[in-house]
Amino acid sequence: MTTLPLMPKATAVWLIEKTALSFEQIAAFCGMHPLEVQAIADGEVAHGIVGYDPIANHQLKQEEIQRCEKDPNARLKILPTNNPVRRRSKGARYTPVAKRHDRPDGIAFLLRNYPQLSDQQIVKLLGTTKDTIAKVRNKQHWNTPNIKPRDPVTVGLCSQTDLNAAVHEANMRLEREGQEIPAPVTDVESFSISEE
Repeated sequence: MTTLPLMPKATAVWLIEKTALSFEQIAAFCGMHPLEVQAIADGEVAHGIVGYDPIANHQLKQEEIQRCEKDPNARLKILPTNNPVRRRSKGARYTPVAKRHDRPDGIAFLLRNYPQLSDQQIVKLLGTTKDTIAKVRNKQHWNTPNIKPRDPVTVGLCSQTDLNAAVHEANMRLEREGQEIPAPVTDVESFSISEE
C-alpha cells in the first residue's frame, strides 16, 4: 500500500522549488502524473499554492532527498507516522446528501422486516433520529405517500455486516427476555406468480 504525503500538490510545489529531483520522482512520491508536476513547475497549475515542507512535517528526511537527487531512478520513501488516523467506529454515520431521501424507505423496510430492532439500533444503523422513525411508523412523515420500503443495504445506507450484527443483538435480547423471535417477512410483492 502506497502512502501519499499530506497535501500532495503543496508538497510537489515545495519539492520543485527546493530540490533537484526529477519530475518522475516527485510525481511518484506525490501520487501525481509527471506532466502535472511539469505543469506545476511551468506555472500553469497550482497558482498561489504555498509549498508544504515534508522535512519539517516529518514525512521525509534530508538524507532521503539527497539520496534520490544522486540517483534519478531512486524513489522517495515516506517516513512512517507515529500518529495514525483512527477511524470512528461507533455512533451514527454520515449519510451523503444524495442518499438522505432514501432514509425513510430504509426505516420502513427495517420496521416491516425486523420489528425486533429497537429505535436506538435503527438510529445507529441509518444515522437518523427517533422522531423520524416514529413519524414513518405512524405514517405522519411529510413524504408518507412516496415511502416504499427498500433494503438499506442495497440503497447504501448501512452495510450488511452492521445490519446482521444489529439483528443478532436484537434476537439475543428477545431470547433473554423470553419473548418469541419474529419470523422473517416474505415480501409477497417481489414474487410474481404467473398463472397459465
